[in-house]
Amino acid sequence: MGNSYAGQLKTTRFEEVLHNSIEASLRSNNLVPRPIFSQLYLEAEQQLSSLEAGSRADNEEEEEEEEEEGSESSSPVSYQMKPPPEGCCTTDGFCQAGKDLRLVSISNEHIEVPSGFLLVGAKSPNLPDHLLVCAVDKRFLPDDNGRNALLGFSGNCVGCGKKGFCYFTEFSNHINLKLTTQPKKQKHLKYYLVRNAQGALTKGSVICWKGAEFRGRQSSSSTCSSTLFQLPESSGLSGSTSSEPLPAANPSAPSGTQQTAAAIDHIPSTAAFSSAVYNGKESPKQQLVKNNLSALTRPSVLGTLTNSGPPKKRHKGWSPESPSSTETWNLQLNPQAPNRIKNDGGSLSSLPHSALVAPASSPMVGSGEPVSVPDNLLKICKAKPVIFKGHGNFPYLCGNINDVIVSSLLYTCYRNSQSLSRAYEQYGASTIQPISEEMQLLLTVYYLVQLASDQVPLIEDLEQIFMRSWRESHLSEIRQYQQAIPQTFPQVPSQIAPVTSAQLPWLAGLAASSCNDSVHIIECSYSLAEGLSEMFKLLIEGKLIKTNYVVIICASRNRAIDSCIVITGKYQARVLSESMLTPLDYQKEVNYQLVTGKVETLGSFFSTLCPEGDIDLLLEKFYQENQGHIPSSLSASVNKPTALNGTGAAACTSYEIERHQIRPFQLAVAQKLLSHICSIADSSTQNLDLGSFEKIDFLICVPPSEVTYQQTLFHLWHSGILLELGLEKEHLTKQRVEQYVMKLDAEAQIKFKVFLQNSMQNPHTLFVLIHDHAHWDLMSAMHSLYPQTELSTGLVDRLLNCREVKEAPNIVTLHVTSFPYALQTQHTHISPYNEIHWPSSYSNGVDLYHENKKYFGLSEFIESTLSGHSIPLLRYDSSFEAMVMALGKRFPRLHSAVIRTFVLIQHYSAAMMAVCGLSQMKNYTSVETLEITQNLINSSRQCPSGHGLMVVLRIPCTPLAAVAYERLYNVRERLALEDNFEIILGNPNSGITIGKHFVEQLKVWQKIEDVDWRPQTYLELEGLPCILIFSGMDPQGESLPRSLRYCDLRLINSSSLVRTTLEQELGLAAYFVSSEIHTEKAVVNDVLESDPEKLSSTDNEDEEIATEGSTSEKRSPMKRERSRSHDSASSSLSSKASSKTLRSSLLRDTVKSSHQVLSNSAEETTNNYERQKQKVDKGAQTTISKHLPPVTEQLDTKQNIKSAQISITSSSSSPFSSSSSSSAPTHNSFILQTSQCSMNKASKQPPIVFLPKLVYDIITSTDSSGLPKSSSLLPYHSVMWASSFRPLMSKMMTCTEQSLYYRQWTVPKPIHMDYNNRNEGRMDTFHPRRLLLSGPPQIGKTGAYLQFLSILSRMLIRLTEVDVYDEEEININIKEESDQYYHQPGDMWPDLETFKKMPFDYTIHDPKYEDASLICSKLQTINSEDRSMNRRQEDMYTRRQTTRMRLSKYAAYNTYHHCEQCHQYMGFNPRYQLYESTLHAFAFSYSMLGEEIQLHFIIPKSKEHHFVFSQPGRQLESMRLPLVTDKSEDYIKSPTFTPTTGRHEHGLFNLYHAMDGASHLHVLVVKEYEMAIYKKYWPNHIMLVLPSIFNSAGVGAAHFLIKELSYHNLELERNRQEELGIKPQDIWPFIVISDDSCVMWNAVEVDCSGDRKSDYTWTERNVSLKQILQHIEATPNVTHYALIGMRKWSSKTNSAEIKEPFSCCHVHDFIMLNVDLTQNVQYNQNRFTCDDVDFNLRVHSAGLLICRFNHFSVMKKQIAVGGQRSFHIKSKVSDTPVSISPAQYICAPDSKHTFLAAPAQLLLEKYLQYHSHRFFPLSLKNYSHPVLSVDCYLNLGPQIAVCYVSSRPHSLNISSSGLTFSGLLLYLCDSFVVASFLKKFHFLKGATLCVICQDRNSLRQTVVRLELEDEWQFRLRDEFQTANAKEDRPLFFLTGRHI
Repeated sequence: MGNSYAGQLKTTRFEEVLHNSIEASLRSNNLVPRPIFSQLYLEAEQQLSSLEAGSRADNEEEEEEEEEEGSESSSPVSYQMKPPPEGCCTTDGFCQAGKDLRLVSISNEHIEVPSGFLLVGAKSPNLPDHLLVCAVDKRFLPDDNGRNALLGFSGNCVGCGKKGFCYFTEFSNHINLKLTTQPKKQKHLKYYLVRNAQGALTKGSVICWKGAEFRGRQSSSSTCSSTLFQLPESSGLSGSTSSEPLPAANPSAPSGTQQTAAAIDHIPSTAAFSSAVYNGKESPKQQLVKNNLSALTRPSVLGTLTNSGPPKKRHKGWSPESPSSTETWNLQLNPQAPNRIKNDGGSLSSLPHSALVAPASSPMVGSGEPVSVPDNLLKICKAKPVIFKGHGNFPYLCGNINDVIVSSLLYTCYRNSQSLSRAYEQYGASTIQPISEEMQLLLTVYYLVQLASDQVPLIEDLEQIFMRSWRESHLSEIRQYQQAIPQTFPQVPSQIAPVTSAQLPWLAGLAASSCNDSVHIIECSYSLAEGLSEMFKLLIEGKLIKTNYVVIICASRNRAIDSCIVITGKYQARVLSESMLTPLDYQKEVNYQLVTGKVETLGSFFSTLCPEGDIDLLLEKFYQENQGHIPSSLSASVNKPTALNGTGAAACTSYEIERHQIRPFQLAVAQKLLSHICSIADSSTQNLDLGSFEKIDFLICVPPSEVTYQQTLFHLWHSGILLELGLEKEHLTKQRVEQYVMKLDAEAQIKFKVFLQNSMQNPHTLFVLIHDHAHWDLMSAMHSLYPQTELSTGLVDRLLNCREVKEAPNIVTLHVTSFPYALQTQHTHISPYNEIHWPSSYSNGVDLYHENKKYFGLSEFIESTLSGHSIPLLRYDSSFEAMVMALGKRFPRLHSAVIRTFVLIQHYSAAMMAVCGLSQMKNYTSVETLEITQNLINSSRQCPSGHGLMVVLRIPCTPLAAVAYERLYNVRERLALEDNFEIILGNPNSGITIGKHFVEQLKVWQKIEDVDWRPQTYLELEGLPCILIFSGMDPQGESLPRSLRYCDLRLINSSSLVRTTLEQELGLAAYFVSSEIHTEKAVVNDVLESDPEKLSSTDNEDEEIATEGSTSEKRSPMKRERSRSHDSASSSLSSKASSKTLRSSLLRDTVKSSHQVLSNSAEETTNNYERQKQKVDKGAQTTISKHLPPVTEQLDTKQNIKSAQISITSSSSSPFSSSSSSSAPTHNSFILQTSQCSMNKASKQPPIVFLPKLVYDIITSTDSSGLPKSSSLLPYHSVMWASSFRPLMSKMMTCTEQSLYYRQWTVPKPIHMDYNNRNEGRMDTFHPRRLLLSGPPQIGKTGAYLQFLSILSRMLIRLTEVDVYDEEEININIKEESDQYYHQPGDMWPDLETFKKMPFDYTIHDPKYEDASLICSKLQTINSEDRSMNRRQEDMYTRRQTTRMRLSKYAAYNTYHHCEQCHQYMGFNPRYQLYESTLHAFAFSYSMLGEEIQLHFIIPKSKEHHFVFSQPGRQLESMRLPLVTDKSEDYIKSPTFTPTTGRHEHGLFNLYHAMDGASHLHVLVVKEYEMAIYKKYWPNHIMLVLPSIFNSAGVGAAHFLIKELSYHNLELERNRQEELGIKPQDIWPFIVISDDSCVMWNAVEVDCSGDRKSDYTWTERNVSLKQILQHIEATPNVTHYALIGMRKWSSKTNSAEIKEPFSCCHVHDFIMLNVDLTQNVQYNQNRFTCDDVDFNLRVHSAGLLICRFNHFSVMKKQIAVGGQRSFHIKSKVSDTPVSISPAQYICAPDSKHTFLAAPAQLLLEKYLQYHSHRFFPLSLKNYSHPVLSVDCYLNLGPQIAVCYVSSRPHSLNISSSGLTFSGLLLYLCDSFVVASFLKKFHFLKGATLCVICQDRNSLRQTVVRLELEDEWQFRLRDEFQTANAKEDRPLFFLTGRHI
């Protein structure tokens, strides 16, 4: 735009931006559209330093351009800079020649400036803290009036001296400004540079690119102080808000941050302003709020603030402040208001109002003349009116503008509420009309009318009203849109007739007519100026005294309405103006008032109140009178503890410090945390490899509060976690514990650096970084440019978000907080799946965690205020509030925090004096303060040991806290109470200081003998009577002891209301109370009655609270009227409490409070303080009688009360004057010990909390869903609402739903550390190893995360361990005992000839077959009689025995193991994409199946070298096999096949480590339906997919196909390699068949170096599978063995078992199979169980050798899923899982039996296993007469023995000549079984036969063919079938008896 003053918008730029915005909106996934105008004007320049010199003209064009710059982040088309020349310097702050241009660097250098040129400072967006020095021809700069600058540019580089830059674009490239928007001189040339007295170049005045008529303002205002108070150490301005725009809901009303116009009433008299100027539409607020991040780092000597004139370029409907004002309509609850950001570099300073002039600008230039603000307005009105701009034009203000505050907050609210949600726009052109301006204004009036006189308007209330109104009026259209029909709907007329502008004033007046003039309507006909003038006139005349709100409306027919709302109510105006201060400015303001002595007027005013004279004089007089002797009333409290403790006679037994113990809740949370860690590790993203970690280390980061730090150390010490994790040895020192806790202060970086170094040096240690109290400092490190005092700000971002932490694979970050809202924004680092919320204790009324304590948090406190409950735990002090309000009107210039503090100190002082006998002072305190003080002072008197109560007095402002401490300390000293209770100043930055006397008391109570011991945490003050003045702007996680009784929050900053602030203040009172209320003995009553003087001490501690959850009943007005005890007089009458448990204690309380109530009722009625409004509960008045015990136990209550009254009223005015109170305790005192100890009672009931009235109303008011209003406030000061058009929160929302709500509807402000976390798409912004634990305050989160560390450590150890089967071999006693050993113990390989001589051991020794039938041979028949005795029946049903073993480096792993070494093996190699595998069919014919078998191989690209493919078509031809003669150290010759089902995650298929990295071929054999899931988990494994017909088959089918495929492949390879000249017998014939649960392998090393040959020693160690396989493959004559296997590992293995290194016996689980030798021996493809035993027997009977290497063993892991467990037998008819007993697995043919959905073979095997005695009754336990089983082994159960014979010719069978069999089993006989074969065997008489065939026909044929009817008798009813339907092909059996 150059220097054009045309004043209109350039259309080309407008069209371009409009086009870009529409395009971006269409493409965007964002819910909220980009504001068009913000791209044109309002994008705040991120690094603009606006307050540097203070005096700065308000340059409109410059501003537009600045704000355009922000669009770089969002505007689709940004400015492209010309790339810099090759090799030149591109460093910020240097020119392209590499010369330094920064002012700080060259300020003292001599710079030659050509004549006519000036040195000016340019701002670079990348260097917010620096000015770059440039020489510019002054003709191209504006004159003093901001005029006459030539268009264009001429400048020189002062660095390299290059001259003659004619274009600013060219010059900006040369000096490396690196702009993303069009370079403009107005935007980047900011300041003139001048030489100071020392000759150094410094920043001078602002270059005024502006019109002349406003220039005068700058000079006249230059003397205005730029800070709130000008202290010597003042650091000048605190920066301005960061107004980088955020997505607004309204395209034309961009929502940036809001502008502040803060109330300042102490402008020095020098700050004279000329009255006739600057009513421009654009006030300098606009600059002040620009993102000045650096103003805070440099003190400005005397910052000058300027206001300049009206805008030159405006677009209708745009409010200049909307993006950048920080005013809040109360408490900054609007989305765009950052002004409450604590200590943020981007927050608005509280600027003098004069500087922020009046009506911060309006959308269009007003045509009316300026409105003059009257002089002395503040003096007359006692408050500064706050003017909220509404709709339309706003006039200029002039004159005494220092006395008004102008805000555009309401204007922004109106604009935002007119924007439609994108949710409804996405379905087409929007036809839903926004809410009209007239309706908005009318609703605002309705809202203001219904506000009470002590309420303050909230902008969020108004937003919700607009939202509801809009929804109701457009319900039908919204519903149509929600149905998501993509078409434009016609406009449905609204049901309510729209309000016209003509009707508006009348309707507004009508609405306001009912409110007793609290809302006043002014209607103007021409412009708002006349209305404002009238309003000022009425104010001066005092006619608006009753009026809180003035609504000014200018409505005419021919144009839109203009409106504004003026807050004239003194209270409302004060609260609203104070709410515009940031916490930092609030502190500065208060400090200023203290330092300048402004508060002295307040002190002198207090003096005039007291008729007795100055309080200090009274105190002095009292001190003089009582010097030398303590009042008798107090002597007991001082002397009793020492006396009693000295004798040890009556020490209080209720004192106990709670030791560290884990509660059920904490354990549950720790387990939830653990499961989240596991889910991160289990995900496929490889973000956390738990398997690679061996141990845990951690660092806990806490806020820089000394108490919190010590508290965390205390928890850590007592938890024992350091010893448990093995991080420290037994003798723990405090210095060692301190290594694990880091205070986030200046020294944190050193400790953190050590932590990072440790994490890098120990990659196998998992480091957990715990960020406790995580909401505390969320400042962005980029924005934390603070003075030295604020070093810690931004530390969290600097440390926890540093690159090293983010990228370290072994660091997990856990954020722990009670208030997670600020970590739940649209830009959060934490995935919603990684949030852990504290569980609810109840679910559907069921108590989930049985705890002996009940937690009282915010919801319970709120519940206690509801009518119908006992004493309210939340209260406000109406008399205190009334006094504060009155003083606020009297002292309008004092901040209310100062007034409140001084009033409260006054109240406490007066109450202490009243309790000490100066009864006249009772009139100068409040009921509530007197209650607190009485109970505090008396508490230690009621306990034999002197235990007392804690009162927390919360004073956020540290200077005020110091004042309060000093004052109360002095009063206590004057009253001689210094030994009665302690006053502690709790400052976050320092430790606890208490008097020696109290330290000694604590040491006695806590039995501490250390001479130097001092309490370091508030928890250690348990039982100490004290007032803890708790200072600091925010609590930082400090826990308070159980003796806390009162939490006085009356001084919290009630104007700074965000949800986190409120909840953390109330969190101080959060408390655990004992779930059981102890009943007290009835004898108490006698003591109380016998000692009426004790009653007069007004023990208000007797409030028994029912802990069932609902506590508290408001006091009824009647009782409150009569109350003297002020403990909420009906306090003790808990209407909800059970009368049984509370009867005796309540009686005591009733008697006491009755005395108290009546004793001073007369006095009390004279007090004319306002009474708290009560919700009257009729029942409350009857509570005394309701809870009294039966009359028989107790005298008439009235009598008691009457007599008590007499005894009390007859005493003197001092309640403690009676000497009996200090006498020795009566003989009954022991009974009273526990009940009288105040601390004991305090620990059984939650503390009472006093709040400011404003906060009380917000906390206790709820919306329609029952949600407290505080919950719907802005969640945190450094976030803002994404849109005012958002749904309401609901009470029914769970923590998770609340989190999702905030994640959708809040965005961080630029000062928030998450602000920049929005790159590369949504999901990428979540950090994978970051978790968030949230739970209510003080609930035990520290204990939970320490417990989490403990169980995480245990799990890591557990992860490196597995449960392996550890069982002794079975049937050892049946083994043939032979002295003959065939091999020497040390032999490495079997000798073939020797081995051939070894007999085959038929007996099964594998413990998994413990319940299988014994296989008999003739040798074993003799000693098999005792088998049943050796087997204990109960053992069959017990769980198999396992032992836990640490995984070695040679283990096989499941899918959860990830480590760097095996990434490539697992397929996570960048060279191979996950999907790069191919499917190959492989067919071969097999005659037994009668058809061709087609298998499929899935072969990853990385494994194709193992296969041979045909050249043209890439058809799979064969799998490569090595030669027998091949020898290689790095190669395993045998292909490994692993059949698996249901174990895609848990199967141990990662053999990389087991094979020690050796090359091997591994094939997974899977069923077709599981192919996809196995492929997903094991992308780099070869899969052999079985045909679909085998989907329901058992392991026999897999073994069968593996063997047949391997033999077929052997033939193919022989043919292929024969062509290469290799003999067929040289091809390697072995394959390995391995179970999917083989985890480790062991080898026995035998040492035979003994003297005798038979002597040897042996050790077993874990070895790699590679070593074992290579050893076996190297066996001499290995091809002569058919099967080779190894032992199953057992810890109980003895020497005898391995003395013979090789056995000829059954092999299981892990075998090497010679497919060549076993060509004619098949696995049975139908089998589900025992198929390996069956196959072993077949192999042996075929005369082949089976060798077991006894020196090798395999460990099998217990896997609870998959395998055989995946077969479930269920009914075919119904889906409901009904347990079916094995007896139902068979049925009679043609019966109506329920058919089962299971393979027939499985039903058969299971039936025979459990019920074979039905078929073979003679065989039961008859081991010498086994069942003869032909050609197969079927398990008939452990009580039946079988004898296996093979019908094949030339087969090896046992000699059966001497055997008589008790049964015959013929299973699917083939043609080799003939009648003559069967006739060789002898059977017992009555022996049974079972013939099993595929169908009934073959059953009959078999009977005939084998001539069975000759010897066996059959009956028709002896035919059975498996319980299968016909289509499932059942098996049929026939049974018969031997004749």
